[in-house]
Amino acid sequence: MIKVGIYGGSGYTGQELLRLLLGHPEARVVAATSRRFAGVAVSEVYPALSGRTNLVYTNDSPEAVADLADFIFLALPHGVSMEIAPIFIRAGRKVVDLSADFRIRDVASYEAWYGRHTAAGILAEAVYGLPELYRDAIRKTRLTANPGCYPTSIILGMAPVLRSRWIDPSSVIADSKSGVSGAGREPQIASLYCEVEGGFKAYKVGSHRHTPEIEQELGLLAGREMKISFTPHLLPVKRGILSTIYATLEKDVSAAEATALYRECYKEEPFVRICRAGQFPNLSSVVGSNFCDIGVTVDKRTGRLIVVSVIDNLIKGASGQAIQNMNLMSGLSEGSGLPLVALYP
Repeated sequence: MIKVGIYGGSGYTGQELLRLLLGHPEARVVAATSRRFAGVAVSEVYPALSGRTNLVYTNDSPEAVADLADFIFLALPHGVSMEIAPIFIRAGRKVVDLSADFRIRDVASYEAWYGRHTAAGILAEAVYGLPELYRDAIRKTRLTANPGCYPTSIILGMAPVLRSRWIDPSSVIADSKSGVSGAGREPQIASLYCEVEGGFKAYKVGSHRHTPEIEQELGLLAGREMKISFTPHLLPVKRGILSTIYATLEKDVSAAEATALYRECYKEEPFVRICRAGQFPNLSSVVGSNFCDIGVTVDKRTGRLIVVSVIDNLIKGASGQAIQNMNLMSGLSEGSGLPLVALYP
């Protein structure tokens, strides 16, 4: 049984980690920290967990949590994880970090978008935690950088055609929509019910901090530097991401051929499902699960490939993928403890 610590366990991603790990057959959460809720029972903060755990949030130091746990999840804000992760690494613990602090390989790029990086010494050993691309490296690492939610949907949507050199890498446009939980649990005006209900808007147009992460991974797939147009939008729903991605084709292919390419690419992947030709995924088919569903077609009139990719932003886009990575790092079955069916209706 793996003893798990969640450092920063009171936000939405921390709560999802708790909820999912309570059903994991080979893991037990022994510590969850929160400065705001220190001394408060987890079930008081999240009544949905009542009767399932007796855990109480603590404000313990990383050293104290390392004494209790074998495996650590960091569910901390950007810029904070880099101060904490090295302590757990020095203590010999394996770590999955859900912030952006170890996702971007180039320090200058990170600092241009997020601010000063103070843990460059361990940045080089971090593995980007997208199992569909880096499964073997994840199995061997002690520090996994869990991907962002938007990047997960876009990278999985583009990987097959970039690897196969079917598209012009300079032509990629990603139009993505997210549920409100993607903004986190901290109160802010833009996330209030009266601000969101009945609305639908773009935000951080041309300036979202997931951009360098997306470009880094797409560029590695393409074998060249890439820049994309990425526009996120806020949907009036609690959870889920739908990304529609456009790219100019460099070969004459049909929608059926494109679908066949995606099916071949992901045929061994337990959490990627490809829609049949002419069909496209719905958020309702993935919310509550760790799946990424993808539909693909070809617009013959414009010569463009169109890909629609959907995930649950809190599961495959965060906590579920983090547990998928923990399973790989710990030699467990990759899908252990992860929900296999979406919440529908």
